Amino acid sequence: MKHMLVTGGAGFVGSWVALGLRARLPGARVTALDNLRRRGSELNLARLRSGGVAFMHGDIRNPEDLEAVGKADLIVECSAEPSVLAGYGESPAYVLNTNLTGTLHCLEHARRHGAAMIFLSTSRVYPIETLNALPFEEQETRYELAAAQATPGVSEAGISERFPMEGSRSLYGATKLCSELILEEYLAMYGLRGIINRCGVIAGPWQMGKTDQGVAALWAARHVIGGRLDYIGFGGAGKQVRDLLHIEDLVDLIAHEVEHLDALSGQTFNVGGGRTGSVSLAEMTALCRELTGKQIEIGSVPETRAGDIRIYVTDYGKVAAATGWRPQRDARAILEDTCRWITDHRDVLAEVIGE
Repeated sequence: MKHMLVTGGAGFVGSWVALGLRARLPGARVTALDNLRRRGSELNLARLRSGGVAFMHGDIRNPEDLEAVGKADLIVECSAEPSVLAGYGESPAYVLNTNLTGTLHCLEHARRHGAAMIFLSTSRVYPIETLNALPFEEQETRYELAAAQATPGVSEAGISERFPMEGSRSLYGATKLCSELILEEYLAMYGLRGIINRCGVIAGPWQMGKTDQGVAALWAARHVIGGRLDYIGFGGAGKQVRDLLHIEDLVDLIAHEVEHLDALSGQTFNVGGGRTGSVSLAEMTALCRELTGKQIEIGSVPETRAGDIRIYVTDYGKVAAATGWRPQRDARAILEDTCRWITDHRDVLAEVIGE
């Protein structure tokens, strides 16, 4: 891998991936391509430069920008419109053009240059109604999946790759799933190598959390910097659960995949923090209060929004069996790292992720 291209390379995930690959494979050249649309991504440019990563201002919606990068041996596709709410009540143009058309441009670039691709997909490819229909139990601080489940791909470990795919999943999830399917065809038709990682909630330092994406960083920022939060949906008690994956754990996996592409090519993996990384909003509040020593107002909005999910926990058993990888940091460690980062950079971040 003489030249690796990371799309969305100035974003939260992309910048970590670009820097991680550059550090682990010092003989390789790494280029980060980003349109800098998301506020805060400009703060990563100095990090990239100091880490030896070349930056190019460009957009995967424009194939000419990819051609300006030149030949790459590997594309790590991290670019996305990451909001699950994208398209609800507004034009779907950006999410469609970025998450689907943009990925097609990346695949064409890979085909022309014979590059491999690691595609970062999402757990949101799984249908919303099917997930929310799973039997569950209400506990004091969270919802839990019931022990007895009739749906394939559901167990005490969480949701596996065998989960049924029929049903709607938001435009964000649909564009990612479509991209997965087309990537698989490119691998079969053109002999490319590629891996799909369906990631859960990725979190950690340098995430510019917003109300529609980056919930862990948002929760930490409100407790450190100040501002209001709301428990939205499912009765407004904050018992809905997701598992958090530390960004450095994801980088560890991607580095392993780069070094074992031949053996892992064609695989689709659920990648997340699993049960040890799972946390409800109410539990996240308690952890942030403990870590920061601060309490803030938490509002309650009982009505559930379109696209919201009661419980999602990643069963990462398949990727663990294939690679030996498993997450090393639990939810507390992730929030501790995030709170520390926001505290250390409070003056700069207050303008970006403050209320």
